[in-house]
Amino acid sequence: MTSVAAVGDIHLGPDSAGLLRPAFDTLGDCADLLLLAGDLTRHGTRREAGVVAREVAGLPVPVVAVLGNHDYESGEEEAVAEELRTAGVHVLEGDGVVLDLDGTRVGVAGTKGFGGGFAGRSGSEFGEQEMKAFIRYSRACAEGLGRALRTLRTPSGNGPGLCIALTHYAPVPDTLAGEPAEIFPFLGSYLLAEAMDAEGADLAVHGHAHLGAEHGMTAGGIPVRNVAMPVIGRAFAVYRLTPRRTA
Repeated sequence: MTSVAAVGDIHLGPDSAGLLRPAFDTLGDCADLLLLAGDLTRHGTRREAGVVAREVAGLPVPVVAVLGNHDYESGEEEAVAEELRTAGVHVLEGDGVVLDLDGTRVGVAGTKGFGGGFAGRSGSEFGEQEMKAFIRYSRACAEGLGRALRTLRTPSGNGPGLCIALTHYAPVPDTLAGEPAEIFPFLGSYLLAEAMDAEGADLAVHGHAHLGAEHGMTAGGIPVRNVAMPVIGRAFAVYRLTPRRTA
């Protein structure tokens, strides 16, 4: 059994130093891994990212993250990622990482993702160039996630015992329940779920939807968890997964 802790939308700033560290220091007692599902800062500055980095530096478990829309706000997303990587965080965007957690190989594939909507009520690459660019970006994020999952699955036939898809934007509408329906297209995209179902995953984790619901599922049966802090109501949620096989 592998225990995965996850949280998103922590929105830390200069006045947040030390806020989550006491809870994070307990991770060694309850989890094997911490996932950060984006919106780690308020305005996406290097200074704010430094606060996040200090909250997670030297934790007793590995930390894997994707960025969120807030982390892009100031155009310093590369600096935000650099601060986190300096603290030992695996920051993903269209790629993945495989970790050996007490003998179980756990692969995490990640992308921020983007909006666009869900089946029957989604945008398309038609009309204005701005609209085409919007959907193409969303598609590119989903394709990057799919490639990352596929790569995790096939390293010399010895894939990980568990595969997790980590995004900021939602892959399904289930976990948006509670949000105004009018903003669903800005909260996620069905393209993310299509990539997950096509390549396979044991769990999908996202944030972004502060008024949404925690539990959902893709059409292909992959459990989806919205771990935005306002939704889970605590420093992190823990999910226990049974590996299909170990290395």
